[in-house]
Amino acid sequence: MGQASPDCPVALVVEDDDAVRNLAAAVLEETDLDVITCESAEAAISVLERPGMNVALLFADVRLPGAMDGIALASTVGRRWPETRVVVTSGYDAKAEGRLPQQAVFMQKPWRALDVLVQAERATLAARAAA
Repeated sequence: MGQASPDCPVALVVEDDDAVRNLAAAVLEETDLDVITCESAEAAISVLERPGMNVALLFADVRLPGAMDGIALASTVGRRWPETRVVVTSGYDAKAEGRLPQQAVFMQKPWRALDVLVQAERATLAARAAA
């Protein structure tokens, strides 16, 4: 996981817990999206800034290492890449949902694979409509 095919919509998973990151990636690999994983918001921004990168779905945890958490990442993505569907998850931060940008979707952990797949399908349809 880490390289996307040119022009293929991408699901970008940003999670510091290896097991949760791998689980989310495995679920999203069952979709039409290529999957790239990162441990931090800063790494995710560098992926988003790659020329030709088409990130259709950002799936990020609230708690991330580094200077930027998942809420700040969601806000940045909403401003700079408004066409990207943003899903933010947390198992600890009950007030996270109220601090998210309006376009972001919140999923409480433990999330269900079906709910992740629904968000991926919406992101894929939006990416195809925009192409």
